[in-house]
Amino acid sequence: MSRVRALIAEDEPLARRRLERLLRRRDDMEVAGSARDGDEALAMIAALAPDLVFLDIQMPGLGGFDVLRELGGSGTPFVIFTTAFDQYALRAFEVHALDYLLKPFDEARLDAALDRALPLIRGSEWTQRFVVRSAGRILFLRAEEIDWIAAADNYVYLHAGGAAHLVRTTLKALEQKLDPARFVRVHRSAMVNLDAVRERAGGALVLRDGTRIAVSRSFRSGLRGLAVSRRSP
Repeated sequence: MSRVRALIAEDEPLARRRLERLLRRRDDMEVAGSARDGDEALAMIAALAPDLVFLDIQMPGLGGFDVLRELGGSGTPFVIFTTAFDQYALRAFEVHALDYLLKPFDEARLDAALDRALPLIRGSEWTQRFVVRSAGRILFLRAEEIDWIAAADNYVYLHAGGAAHLVRTTLKALEQKLDPARFVRVHRSAMVNLDAVRERAGGALVLRDGTRIAVSRSFRSGLRGLAVSRRSP
């Protein structure tokens, strides 16, 4: 099981560094990034697509609840609120936060929160959604909506519904996070959603929107076995 990727949104440098240190000591957690205010948190959520956000309630500019409002609700990352004020606890759980850490919290309290949260976050071993930017908006793209994925150095393009969304990750990393019964590597620089395949034509796959994706010889045997299990040729 891959590590859970966390983003820290905290305006106090000492609190931010301490939380980073506490998270990095755990083998099941990865610190994807740290934001110093709400605006930076929004940008980093869009760019990094973390699984979990440690979100301070009171920050310069946008506060924690403002960040959630801007994200739009239904597809937001999982959230654990951090704050020095206890009067926001009820509101935090009304927006379905996983936990509410009252500062200063210790190592044991953080571990207890994570031990409860991680099974809920993982749910499935495979990534189910991506956070992408489109025309200045933050969108939540379900994995099943993606037709194919193209490598672009340290980024990938997620092709879905005629649009291409740039996400900062690698094809190799996605290969470990996406359901292998649905997403198959067909080339060193391409992966396809088998549900989007309309037909196989020689050394290429034709997708439902007419896109042709070349299949390299080294990936053909694996593709053949998986494709037969999901759909008739």
